[in-house]
Amino acid sequence: MIQTDICIIGAGPVGQFAVFEAGLLKLRCHLVDALPQVGGQLSEIYPQKPIYDIPGYPTIKAQELVDNLTEQIKPFNPTYTLGERLDKVEKTATGFNLRTSDGTEIDCKVVVIAGGLGCFEPRKPPMKEIAEFEGKGVSYMVKDPEQFRDKNVILAGGGDSALDWTIELSKIAKKITLVHRNETFRGAPDSADKVFELAKEGKINLLLKSNLASLSGNGKLNSVKVKGADKSEIELEADYLIPLFGLSPKLGPIADWGLSIHKNQIEVNTTDYSTNVPGIYAIGDINTYPGKLKLILCGFHEAALMAQSAFKHIYPEKHLSFKYTTVNGIESF
Repeated sequence: MIQTDICIIGAGPVGQFAVFEAGLLKLRCHLVDALPQVGGQLSEIYPQKPIYDIPGYPTIKAQELVDNLTEQIKPFNPTYTLGERLDKVEKTATGFNLRTSDGTEIDCKVVVIAGGLGCFEPRKPPMKEIAEFEGKGVSYMVKDPEQFRDKNVILAGGGDSALDWTIELSKIAKKITLVHRNETFRGAPDSADKVFELAKEGKINLLLKSNLASLSGNGKLNSVKVKGADKSEIELEADYLIPLFGLSPKLGPIADWGLSIHKNQIEVNTTDYSTNVPGIYAIGDINTYPGKLKLILCGFHEAALMAQSAFKHIYPEKHLSFKYTTVNGIESF
């Protein structure tokens, strides 16, 4: 079981900055995110998008901000559970016991929900048999690339994730096929050029103006049918299918935790961004209050006030005096 002071649900920029603010108070943090990497929306949906409202940066790309935050919190040694959704939260005598979709258990004193727009769930291709092969050849994310070494892999999609993983997995897979419904890609032009070059060199199989049609196998995926624009179908041998059609946000299991929720957002007290459940806080886009602005910088402010309150919740007998980092610096664990 993982033991920590604060478990932060959501490893996006606000969740990351919460680690920094908690670290200044000598509180240890563990982050849980359903995505396979830190960064939340910034890394998964628009890594190259410029952001203009981060103080001190006239402009900064989304992924660069994530990388900087990751570097900033390194002194506090946060731990991570990535690629797993937090499913259950139970109150204990000393705090909370949490369990993820993969059975990981976390014991903590405070829970901080920094889940952005909620739990991101993959957009699935409209094939009736898709659920039958989930975990048996169908995967919606790449957690460990080595899983696909020397395998026949089919990817589907036209965004950055589909392009990037096609390029990376082409280095280790036995055979890579990328299926895309259009002739052009939505992802970065440089990545698209690399994919076209790999196809030209015969290192990948590129099927444009095509859609996934059906899957087959006996307890495990072994082939995928793809339909072309002319309605013709071809059947491809497949050990794995990775549909990368983007993500849709949903509140998910959080809706069942007894929190006060209004229009899929968690109501909080703006004194410290606590919820109606003592010991559980909500910061960032997932919370709501009068005058709420969904801005990263507002989430940073909420994280700072939350950390002060969380310290008092964990150590009610201790006196907490506010200190400036310009005077005291940063003391790592």
